[in-house]
Amino acid sequence: MAQHFSLAACDVVGFDLDHTLCRYNLPESALLIYNSFAQFLVKEKGYDKELLTVTPEDWDFCCKGLALDLEDGNFIKLADNGTVLRASHGTKMMAPEALAEEYGGKEWKHFMSDAGMACRSGKYYFYDNYFDLPGALLCARVVDSLTKRNNGQKTFDFWKDIVAGIQHNYKMSAFKENCGIYFPEIKRDPGRYLHTCPESVKKWLQQLKNAGKILLLITSSHSDYCRLLCEYILGNDFTDLFDIVITNALKPGFFSHSPSQRPFWTLENDEEQEALPSLDKPGWYSQGNAVHLYELLKKMTGKNEPKVVYFGDSMHSDIFPARHYSNWETVLILEELRGDRDGKPEESEPLEKKGKYEGQKAKPLNALSKKWGSFFIDSVSGLENTEDSLFSTWSCKRISTYSTIAIPSIEAIA
Repeated sequence: MAQHFSLAACDVVGFDLDHTLCRYNLPESALLIYNSFAQFLVKEKGYDKELLTVTPEDWDFCCKGLALDLEDGNFIKLADNGTVLRASHGTKMMAPEALAEEYGGKEWKHFMSDAGMACRSGKYYFYDNYFDLPGALLCARVVDSLTKRNNGQKTFDFWKDIVAGIQHNYKMSAFKENCGIYFPEIKRDPGRYLHTCPESVKKWLQQLKNAGKILLLITSSHSDYCRLLCEYILGNDFTDLFDIVITNALKPGFFSHSPSQRPFWTLENDEEQEALPSLDKPGWYSQGNAVHLYELLKKMTGKNEPKVVYFGDSMHSDIFPARHYSNWETVLILEELRGDRDGKPEESEPLEKKGKYEGQKAKPLNALSKKWGSFFIDSVSGLENTEDSLFSTWSCKRISTYSTIAIPSIEAIA
């Protein structure tokens, strides 16, 4: 770190919700997310039934920081200089020779060196968080099945079906309408998928509040799902902890869009009511933008430049935009800091929690992938592991560039 950082010096402490304040039981939630897409593809879009069965070994494919080339069905792991460290076609890893032939030490064609590479492009998708990763495994298996069926076809057109699956399972009204697989299952048995906040974290949030800090919750989840999560992990009085709650924040656009593109909306019974020309008082809102929020924070703190720190787990939605557009301090929640060391999850679940989406237990998504190697550092496939051949990954470089600090969980700081 270039300069001293102190939480005590911050006037405002903001939090993302999913995988930040709210920790998931990753083996269970991964399977549920995977099923929500696989069932849709098989039943609605006629994909191969094989997609519905997953073995424990399959989960080793999941690794944060991979990019999927939507045209050729290749997954790649990038070095900080934009060259390709490892690659697979579907789930099949490329041998060193094939890798050299395909990518041969050149910068990947979609690489953007300013590290602001978008996840959302028509040409590739970047897997950045634990909600995304089960989709990486599914897409890889879709590529396998299409390659087999169409005798090694070179171009792929399945992404529109994945997007339709997202729309079906995770659209704004899905929670209320109880549609898809994901929300009905979380409602049915939240304890199976969610970890309650440890007492140390609750106590710490209260201490921050007692010390006069303004507390924010900014999540892209919709207000009904946010309420379910917060009541489960923090208790029914969770709203007393936060001065401002912003749901459906549509990050990273919350940080990057202008106020006119993204006004705040009032909420009534979890429905958006009216767009606001500015943000005048604390409360619970939908959508919005960081500019209007910062104006309100100035008013609340009585300072021209209140210092804000934001905790989040997604480089793409939380850390990069909060630092790049809003110049906030950022704390990245990176469970791989624990997973790379010993591969053991922090707490193991009791085995008697069985139910509908049993399937085969996934390895925790934060555990080291044998196929892809370390999230942080790697050597170019096929070269001797000399000091010179070790590279920081592109993901690792972005972390050191855009996060003030990185910690394995909020507990680590609480």
